[in-house]
Amino acid sequence: MTNSEETASTFRNLIWRIETARKIVQILSFVLFVAVLFGLGPFSIVLPVVFTLGLQQQAIGDALAMLQVMLGDLVFPWIPLASFFLVAAFLGRSLCGWVCPFGLVQDLMGYVRRKHLEVSERTHEWMIRIKYPILAVILLVSGSFAAMLATGSGEGFRSALGVFATAPFNALSPADTLFGVIPTGIFNLISGVDSFAAGVLAVRPLLWARFAVLGIVLVLAVYVPRSWCRYLCPHGALLAFLNRFSFLGLKRDPLKCTKAGCNDCVQVCPMKVPILDLPWEKFTHPECIYCLKCVESCTTKAIKPKFP
Repeated sequence: MTNSEETASTFRNLIWRIETARKIVQILSFVLFVAVLFGLGPFSIVLPVVFTLGLQQQAIGDALAMLQVMLGDLVFPWIPLASFFLVAAFLGRSLCGWVCPFGLVQDLMGYVRRKHLEVSERTHEWMIRIKYPILAVILLVSGSFAAMLATGSGEGFRSALGVFATAPFNALSPADTLFGVIPTGIFNLISGVDSFAAGVLAVRPLLWARFAVLGIVLVLAVYVPRSWCRYLCPHGALLAFLNRFSFLGLKRDPLKCTKAGCNDCVQVCPMKVPILDLPWEKFTHPECIYCLKCVESCTTKAIKPKFP
């Protein structure tokens, strides 16, 4: 075996090791999220990850979903806000890479194609900003609804927007459709409940809009790794902002790093973080989800987690 072949083999083994560990954690996390389906829970845990409002009893709650519901009930959302701030402060966006159920789905969809589309730097730079207006619209609608309820004029707002008034994001969330709407519909059909089947046959616009959004997001994930996390996720938008101030980060040893002739860490990064252009002492890039692919791909072990 030549030196280049040995290097390639070592590189593949390292990637497989980190990916195996991460997939185990992701799968165990997913089982914990749906634990109530197996007779466990529910647990009083709220995390800033994309899940659903569609399950009546949830083992773990979605912080953004809870924030919308609490605002609709005129309750200050201190629990979901605390979840966002505390997780971001100590773990950055690592839950996106290791715990989020919809992150696991995207990673699995990425295995459908071996070769993915390469998004140009210019396109990537403007597309990563899309998730911020999405978050702003969600907060604006939920905040406006809460303010109108407080002044006694919220019922007209509710009538005009329907489900979009109380849960503007979850009304079309692909994760809510995948983990809530579809399982509930299948259960109803198996149980002989005709309401869901009648709704499908009636081609309800919102239901088919949900399916369309889910289909687009899943197809996009096949061609562009973690495309939802990169460009569209409102959870990721808020965590990306807070990630700048996280105690958790990565550092790059300039004495070990051979950046002049190596680009492995950048190539394996699913979020296109420009690692080699960031400060070597410590970097907490907004888009980094701490999947640690860069750590394991570095043959000189120049990149390591740093806390604080």
